[in-house]
Amino acid sequence: MTQATRQVPLSAPWLDERDEELVLETLRSGWLSLGPTGPRFEEQLAEAVGARHCAAVSSGTAGLHLSMRLAGVGPGDEVITSPFSFVASANCAIYEGATPVFADIDPRTYNLDPAAVEAVITERTKAVVAVDIFGYPCELDPLIDLCNRYGLALVEDACEALGARYKGRPLGSHGHPTTFAFYPNKQITTGEGGAVTTNDEDEHELLVSLRNQGRLETSSWLLHGRLGYNYRLDDVSAALGIGQLDRLDRILAARAEVAARYAELLPGVDVEPPLADDEDHVRSWFVYVVKLPGRCDRDAVAARMREHGIASAPYLPSIHLQPYMRERYGFREGMLPVSEDCSARTLALPFHARLDRDDQEYVVDALRTVLQ
Repeated sequence: MTQATRQVPLSAPWLDERDEELVLETLRSGWLSLGPTGPRFEEQLAEAVGARHCAAVSSGTAGLHLSMRLAGVGPGDEVITSPFSFVASANCAIYEGATPVFADIDPRTYNLDPAAVEAVITERTKAVVAVDIFGYPCELDPLIDLCNRYGLALVEDACEALGARYKGRPLGSHGHPTTFAFYPNKQITTGEGGAVTTNDEDEHELLVSLRNQGRLETSSWLLHGRLGYNYRLDDVSAALGIGQLDRLDRILAARAEVAARYAELLPGVDVEPPLADDEDHVRSWFVYVVKLPGRCDRDAVAARMREHGIASAPYLPSIHLQPYMRERYGFREGMLPVSEDCSARTLALPFHARLDRDDQEYVVDALRTVLQ
């Protein structure tokens, strides 16, 4: 079969001349790391999400790992999280010697079901990692209540949700540690990179030390007060982040417009579209994921889309069925049926801030044809 001449990629960052200028200024300054640009980025991000403090780090995964340190997670502990997420949501607990425990998800939001979380709490449970999957806010108030009642730490994985709002407030402003990520397919990018926000000054000071090899603010370069990590974000990446944050509102609006066009085009196509916003949940569009009918072979649909030159992806495989999770913990099919059903049927369509209408129409027409 001949290859399609038209190609529609799955994602693309929005970079412009101002981003280039800021990066070039940083390169010319000579401050490539531990300079003034990192703190500027942190201040701007904290303001954007309504947090008192922000610590930029090398990745969202690094931020989640440091959040486990804030929570005091260690060997023998259990950390509850969602199976329907990127593996870092569970790996962060394993890094500290804890055991990941999965609670099933709501079939429409794809986020943790608070009742399922409560059902798996034990005397060993130390923390809950709540994921805002695909940019849709998780059920924060019920989860906060659960954690308060059982004396658990709450860590929010908002790596896909910069700009989302829960009950009128931006994610990151609710006080507990919240991690964001800035990989090139995210709402904004620093290349690689992430950040942790918190309203607690002591937590912020610990984050700053841990990301920088455990150094103390009062110590010299080669004196270390605790075991730490090389999880810093360099100034070149931070400069790119500043340019991105300068137009965050434009980026979020453009992504929402692309999502709205898909919503206009998809009626009549046999898929379940993403859940719409409501009074309590305002999504920040990260990816556009549809759920296919149960009769469909999702992988075959993706292969047919590739024949049309259209990229798609199985968002997301359930974490507990990843090979290393099966081998290490004995997880098997049937343990988390809602997550497993979603994992078998969800498909990410091409999505980014500057995806034009012609390409969207082409994607939807191809999807309609493939599903007939």
